[in-house]
Amino acid sequence: MKFDVLIIGGGAAGLMCAIEAGKRGRKVAVIEHAERIGKKILISGGGRCNFTNTGATAANYLTSGSPHFCKSALARYTPADFLALVERHGIAWHEKKLGQLFCDSSSRQIVEMLENECASAGVSIRLNCRVNAVSKPLGFEVDTNLGTFTADSLVIASGGLSFAKLGATDFGYRIAGQFGLKIVQPRPGLVPLTFNAADSASFSDLSGLSVDVAASSEGIHFRENLLITHRGLSGPAILQASSYSTEALHLDILPDDPGTTLFELDRRTSKELKTVLSRRLPQRFAQAWCSRFFATAKPMCQMSNRELELIAARLHDWEFRPAGTEGYPKAEVTVGGVDTSELSSKSMESRKVPGLYFIGEVVDLTGWLGGYNFQWAWSSGHAAGQVV
Repeated sequence: MKFDVLIIGGGAAGLMCAIEAGKRGRKVAVIEHAERIGKKILISGGGRCNFTNTGATAANYLTSGSPHFCKSALARYTPADFLALVERHGIAWHEKKLGQLFCDSSSRQIVEMLENECASAGVSIRLNCRVNAVSKPLGFEVDTNLGTFTADSLVIASGGLSFAKLGATDFGYRIAGQFGLKIVQPRPGLVPLTFNAADSASFSDLSGLSVDVAASSEGIHFRENLLITHRGLSGPAILQASSYSTEALHLDILPDDPGTTLFELDRRTSKELKTVLSRRLPQRFAQAWCSRFFATAKPMCQMSNRELELIAARLHDWEFRPAGTEGYPKAEVTVGGVDTSELSSKSMESRKVPGLYFIGEVVDLTGWLGGYNFQWAWSSGHAAGQVV
């Protein structure tokens, strides 16, 4: 079966690429190994799909390569462009917080929108189509359980390793390696962190409790909630910071109370530290935190200025050293992937292999939590779709 463009992967990036290529009159086929397209879209955002973020810029993405790599694609297909597509299809939406846009009703509307756009562009979608081998004698040949497909352009949009229950595999990395492209070692991103033994003894019984914190990792700061689980720490602040480092996070658990000023009202009282902190933190958390780091029943009036300075310093810089992460089963994304130095930032085409493209999560470019990764999927898919 001969096509102009073959796209492996029927997710956000692959479908956007197919739509744009089809609009240009290219004969396009999307090969999807699952029984339906857009499975990750369907479960995203609690079933309402956080489909973009209005504030998406290059500063919201991390990569081992040039921080400028994503600028071209993001500039040429912006959050406003995708929002215009959503509105053209009559999909009601709302902004939840921090520029995060969600469907009012269901993420299924986004998948249906992409299906309709593919149909209008003449895109052929092959479901339950599993790739056995890829070769390039002249053009590209893709051997599958449904036959052999050939094309001049091959786009890899197979995603990363997160959400294995949806069928995620290392297929894209294997294809990149087959054609000699460098891979940045993949690891789980936007992932919950697990307690070390000491922290587990102090905090695991607080599962379900949430605290407003400022989390820092590799010099990047996130002001959101921390969520305690029975195994470790999760919540937006932790997930964000985890993409940058899983060795150590720095947590300010009283970000609105700088310095030692939080002790001034109680400096000369007989109250214990845990009682004072309970005014600003959940009581059970304050008690557990004090037991973990300052297990003293000494009243405030007997504490020295130096002691209070040390307590304040720890409150504003709790160095949390996790035992590890919850891994790919709980990770929102995969950090790492095809090295950006191997690709054209304008077209996403391999610099070594003409006609071979990599888009979306398979590339070593990871967005923050909150719609940024979907925007990268739309933008990188659009970039490739304009030239394949």
